[in-house]
Amino acid sequence: MIILDTDHLNTLKYANSERFGRLARRMADSQDQDFATTVITLEEQLRGWLAQINRFKEPVKQVPAYAELTGLIEFYSYWTVLPFDEPSAQLFNGYRRQKIRTGTMDLKIASIAVKHSALLITANTRDFEPIPNLRIEDWIN
Repeated sequence: MIILDTDHLNTLKYANSERFGRLARRMADSQDQDFATTVITLEEQLRGWLAQINRFKEPVKQVPAYAELTGLIEFYSYWTVLPFDEPSAQLFNGYRRQKIRTGTMDLKIASIAVKHSALLITANTRDFEPIPNLRIEDWIN
């Protein structure tokens, strides 16, 4: 299984970018075709669009953000979204006890990836490197 971090998943939303081409080729060439993302990535993106909607009090100004939110829901309908479940939470707590200095959301994503013995593809390799038993690669840089 290969899990796409937020940065790689965002790349797939913009088919005209150079990064999209690189990522699409790597995905097509991969022997492992079991691609997924995490509920944490979904949460990060939902929070972003909800914050954008709430920035404006005038409903007309909210329309573009609501359109993006609708597009996000449609985009995620094509993906397997892995949960942050009890085993993932236990891994997360273990990493916290080890005092691994990684942000909360990244540590949750890493916990899900380790639980599934998955490869995490991310452009944010520096923040994920300290996490034991986590395999990471960057496919867009």
